[in-house]
Amino acid sequence: MIKGNLLYEGKAKTVFETDNPNELLVYFKDDATAGNGAKHDIIEGKGIINNKISEYFFKQLKDRGIKSHFIEKIGEREMLVKKLDMIKLEVVVRNIVAGSLVKRLGLEEGTPLTVPVVEYYYKSDELGDPMLNRYHIMALDLAKIDELNQMEHVAFSINTILREILKAKNVDLIDFKLEFGRFDGEVILADEISPDNCRFWDIVTHEKLDKDRFRQDLGGVKEAYKEMLDRLTM
Repeated sequence: MIKGNLLYEGKAKTVFETDNPNELLVYFKDDATAGNGAKHDIIEGKGIINNKISEYFFKQLKDRGIKSHFIEKIGEREMLVKKLDMIKLEVVVRNIVAGSLVKRLGLEEGTPLTVPVVEYYYKSDELGDPMLNRYHIMALDLAKIDELNQMEHVAFSINTILREILKAKNVDLIDFKLEFGRFDGEVILADEISPDNCRFWDIVTHEKLDKDRFRQDLGGVKEAYKEMLDRLTM
């Protein structure tokens, strides 16, 4: 595999072309951002940890029949993935009230939801990633109805799988964000699964082991990410 031209640089990852037109190289950065990039810092080693955690989850999901863009981890910070036609949506699954749901529903943080909730957000920094419903998505031609059904089905399946895995590690999966793309006519999982895009709480103490430590100035961000990695892999 030969690393090629820079294709895209995001807040936490950089994507490069390779000598294979169907594969890309993803580089995990140490940058931490919040508030749509308004808050920024460097958390030394965060990219290495997120790469390892994402590899762990992608492999666990593959073993349970969930297809993703993941091919292999090829370095401390680098992951080889399939090149997808990305769908400009964030699919959020919520199990317990946290984050924006506190204000929108007027519920106390930590309130369990009677059923998992799926939300869609338009990936647009200019617009602030607004929430969409299915009719908005179809009106904007972001995805077809069968693709939405597939994403939702996979999102619920991933939720069930991850909650089971994490319960054994004494971790509650509060909520998480997924992204999807098209590969050979099929919609499959993309992006990453890490403390950057998931909320992880210790089941007993409710200690936050995710990016909320950065968002809320709680400190110990790297330590929390490392704790999650250790719980998953030790």
